[in-house]
Amino acid sequence: MGDGHRDTYHILCHIARGISPLEGFPVRLEERFKWGTRTYVMGILNVTPDSFSGDGLIGEGEALERAMARAERFVAAGADILDVGGESTRPGAEPVGADGEAARVLPVIEALVAAHPGVVVSIDTFRSEVAAAALDAGAEIVNDVWALRADPDMARLAAEVGAPVILMHNRSKSNDIDVDARLGGEYRGADYDHLLDDIAAELGELASAAEAAGIARDQIVLDPGIGFGKTAVQNMALLNNLDRLKALGYPLLIGPSRKSFIGKVLDLPADERIEGTAAALAIGIARGADIVRVHDVEAMARVVRMTDAILRAPAAGAREPSPGAA
Repeated sequence: MGDGHRDTYHILCHIARGISPLEGFPVRLEERFKWGTRTYVMGILNVTPDSFSGDGLIGEGEALERAMARAERFVAAGADILDVGGESTRPGAEPVGADGEAARVLPVIEALVAAHPGVVVSIDTFRSEVAAAALDAGAEIVNDVWALRADPDMARLAAEVGAPVILMHNRSKSNDIDVDARLGGEYRGADYDHLLDDIAAELGELASAAEAAGIARDQIVLDPGIGFGKTAVQNMALLNNLDRLKALGYPLLIGPSRKSFIGKVLDLPADERIEGTAAALAIGIARGADIVRVHDVEAMARVVRMTDAILRAPAAGAREPSPGAA
C-alpha cells in the first residue's frame, strides 16, 4: 500500500495492544455537522472503471487528475463530504480485492486531504485493511455498505481509532440480480414481513452491534440502503416513510442518486435520471434525511438548498418578519 502508509498488520497489531495508531482521531460528527439545521451533501467519487452510473474515474486519462477535477467542481458547488470508493457495488460487478482497492483510493484520498482540508473525506469500503490505510491517509469516516458485518476487524478498527461509521441496510445478494440492456442492473427485492418494521429493526440491531463493539452512539449514521435488496416500489415506500427510521434517533443518509428504481419508473437509463433523483431527494429530505449521497453535485446541491429553504420557511402568514420587528 505504499511507503507512506503503515501496513495493515502494523495497525491491527497496535489495536490488539490497545494503542490507537492514528493520531488526531477521533473526528466528532456532532462537532462537524449540526444535525437538523440543514441537509449535508456527499459527493460520490468512484475510482472504478465500472460504476453503474457511468461516472467511474478509471478510463481515458489519468484517474487521479480526473478525480481531483471532479472534486474541485463538487466542492465549488457545495459538497460537504467527498466519498471515495474503489470497488463498484453495481449488480454483477467483479470484486477487485484489498490491494487493488487500496491502490485506487489512497492516492486520491491523500490528494483530496491536501487540496481541501476543510472538506470531510469518507472511505467507501467494507474491508478493514483498506479502511485503516484510508484513515491513515486522511479519510475521516468509514462508509460500509455491509454495516461492519463483512469483515470481523472493521468494527474493532472503527472503535479503537474512534472513526465515525455509516451503516447501510443491505439484504442484496450478488447472484440475485436482473439486468436490462438499457436500464442496467438491479438487485432483486428481498422478502420482508413488513418492509418498514423489518428495516427499522435491522438498522437498530446494526447500530446496537456497533455500540457493543465500542463505537460511540454519536459516531453512527444510518443508511436505509436504497436500491439494495428492495424492489422499485419498496424503495419508494422507504423514501416516503423515512421518518419511521428517523425515530431510531440517529442521523440518516440516503443514496437514491441515479438508482434503478428511478429508471424503472421513468423508463430512463442511468445518465438521464437527474430529475428523478431530485424528486427522491426532496421527499427524503422532507422525511428527515440528514445527508444525501449524490453523483450530480452541482444540480443536487441546489435541490437540497431549495428543499431546506421550503421546509424551514416561516409558517406564520408565510411572511418574513419586518425589519426591527420584535
